[in-house]
Amino acid sequence: MSNELLPDPAVQVAGVREIAPDLLVIPNHGVPLVPNIGIIGGTRAVLVVDTGLGTANAEQVLALATEVAAGRRLYLTTTHFHPEHAFGAHVFAGRADHLVNRAQADDLRAKGEAYLAMFRGLGPSIARRLDADVRVPTPDAVHDGTRELDLGGRTVRLRPTGPGHTNGDQVIEVPDAGVLFTGDLAEAGQFAIFPWFPPHDTDVSGSRWLAVTERLAAAGHRTVVPGHGEVGGPEVLADVRDYLRELRDETWRRRGSAMGEARIAAEVRALLVERHPEWAGREWIERGVGCFCAERPAPVPNP
Repeated sequence: MSNELLPDPAVQVAGVREIAPDLLVIPNHGVPLVPNIGIIGGTRAVLVVDTGLGTANAEQVLALATEVAAGRRLYLTTTHFHPEHAFGAHVFAGRADHLVNRAQADDLRAKGEAYLAMFRGLGPSIARRLDADVRVPTPDAVHDGTRELDLGGRTVRLRPTGPGHTNGDQVIEVPDAGVLFTGDLAEAGQFAIFPWFPPHDTDVSGSRWLAVTERLAAAGHRTVVPGHGEVGGPEVLADVRDYLRELRDETWRRRGSAMGEARIAAEVRALLVERHPEWAGREWIERGVGCFCAERPAPVPNP
């Protein structure tokens, strides 16, 4: 898709859904660069998960969260450092405590400015969202390992997963409701987003990402809120896990041959599109192939 044709990444708070008591999701409605955003309430506090891209989107999210909170304390956390998930955090400054895991904070420091510049170059609709007030977020508090946040009658776990989609991925678990927010470790109805941009950014790891999704899929969450796409059940994680296995196996099966990476990517893309014709995001297949080509392959048996 041409950058000029990307639709306006506008968060639509009017579509908010309650998926469990005092637990809301602002869905992305299938719009690229709009994440699913969470608002999770307890008796004393409310946690917002992700901000949307830029000032105007985050202002809508904050307004809704403030209305929902009705005087309760506000917290903000983000699933990872990518701009559509985190680059509205400046709007929450002084209104909510912004909490992130250590590896995500490191990603923000190391890569935030470069990603802000890259996203501003993706087209006019995105550049307008990333106005002059947008800056790389500086969290109020950074945690090592899992942080359990007591919202009052509801404890939410902010749990780093280890590297996968990024170095600093973090999932948010709401145990009493059986809900998991995955960020971009999982998408629904689309091919996994591989931010594989050599030589500048090659932190995404297909093998580690697969290991993370295997663990998450085995954990038994009843409701899964992906980074993008429809809220679903355990099948959301199972689909991502199975796809990453397919992508790995089909890439590594060809990796040991004499064929070059471009041909490998073309063959794997054609095969996976045939298997998943309804999925969006086909442009990410080749980047996933490139990522797995760069990893040391294990033996993959022929079918």
